[in-house]
Amino acid sequence: MRVSVMQMNPGANKTDNIAQARRLIESAVEQDRPNIVSLPEVWDSLGGDRTTRTANAEVLPAKGSNEPGGEAYEFLRETARQMKVHVHGGSIIEQGPEKLFNTTVVFNPDGTELARYRKMHLFDIVAPDGTGYRESNSYGAGDEVVTYEAGGVKVGCAICYDIRFPDLFWKLRQEGAEVIFLPSAFTLATGKDHWEALIRGRAIETQCWMAAPATWGKHLEGKGDPRFTYGHSMVVNPWGHLVAQVSDGIGWATARIDQDLTAKVRGDMPVLEHRKRV
Repeated sequence: MRVSVMQMNPGANKTDNIAQARRLIESAVEQDRPNIVSLPEVWDSLGGDRTTRTANAEVLPAKGSNEPGGEAYEFLRETARQMKVHVHGGSIIEQGPEKLFNTTVVFNPDGTELARYRKMHLFDIVAPDGTGYRESNSYGAGDEVVTYEAGGVKVGCAICYDIRFPDLFWKLRQEGAEVIFLPSAFTLATGKDHWEALIRGRAIETQCWMAAPATWGKHLEGKGDPRFTYGHSMVVNPWGHLVAQVSDGIGWATARIDQDLTAKVRGDMPVLEHRKRV
């Protein structure tokens, strides 16, 4: 199996973001022939004010239905159908009954929705540069651990800040995940010190492949304040080696998921069997 991680520079204009995502995916599929393409966190709407985020949010169709969705949802579904690939849709903004949700949706090559995951851990912090973030003001937290199967490979779902909470990743491993996707919009201030270290750490601990598509560059918040995300989208193998990475800028990287390597790493060091509850 081959996976491609997209690196985008989205803003608050949803139409422009979809066009950017389409160009990247079409190029990646044409040049690298992946089985799964993946997009970053909130690639459909990054920045702007609360009114803009709410306007860009979509009410998702009922799970398992063929009902039409919003513009971003339908773009992901049609891309899967047209390109004949699995699409791990990063995350889009979902309109909930009271708050928004930061939600991953996944489609198979027939355009059937395979999985839906709402981000569990909300980013309520003050970054090293003094910038405050308060996701819980707008977003609700998910409460389900989600996996799905694609091409004979079990895949786990996580989003951005989830990476700092290893219990989720252990649970995904216990549920059979071999690959974990981590679509992200990691801040520049935290990303330059923690991004690669955390991803490699989760890969080593769980003996899973980590595939992390990310946003990069500047976007503007509601009052025109600039914010910067780190990028450096990457794929890391179960031994913790970085096997593919996007540098600065818009682009993608592709890596082959070697299930034989996964089995060898797990067989030589059976940490799941050795793990003790403390």
